[in-house]
Amino acid sequence: MTDGTTAGGPAVGDTPGGGPAAEPAAVSAVAGGDPAAGRLAAAGQAAAGGPAAAGSREGDTTARRGRVCFTSRVRPDRLGEYRAAHAAVWPEMLEALRDTGWRDYHLYLRDDGLLVGVLETDDYDAAQAGMAATEVNARWQAEMGGFFVDDGNPDEGFVILDEVFHLEAQLAAAGLPVSPGATR
Repeated sequence: MTDGTTAGGPAVGDTPGGGPAAEPAAVSAVAGGDPAAGRLAAAGQAAAGGPAAAGSREGDTTARRGRVCFTSRVRPDRLGEYRAAHAAVWPEMLEALRDTGWRDYHLYLRDDGLLVGVLETDDYDAAQAGMAATEVNARWQAEMGGFFVDDGNPDEGFVILDEVFHLEAQLAAAGLPVSPGATR
């Protein structure tokens, strides 16, 4: 998808003390393939009481893990077709996504064509590379290419977003219960 800078933080479920966390506290960023734009949202971790992410500088090869959020643009005149295609994704594509490390993957589409994707993965770059190596992904990207505003494989044009707030992480860092009605 992207070939910009990678960044990483704690593994899903890790905290600075090594104990479990409610959710990952940061998401890495690569904006439009611009390596200079690749930065980890250290503010989200700092606000949550976690460490600023190691490896958020250009040239770092630390794996991005945890929750990843991205945007792209679908052509407004093709929204119906795009929705229909995603209502019946090929079974072999679903298996390839699962087998290459994509978990809890969701796509959201706004009426003006803004597409937002959210997924969890142990290693985003490895998950992308795994998909790129599959024959089914090449076929899927060829089928989907005409739906997107930008030319090229759609999965190579995603803009990865920084996480700037995570409620459960901040509640936990403040020593507050994460669930309603729970005691400290």
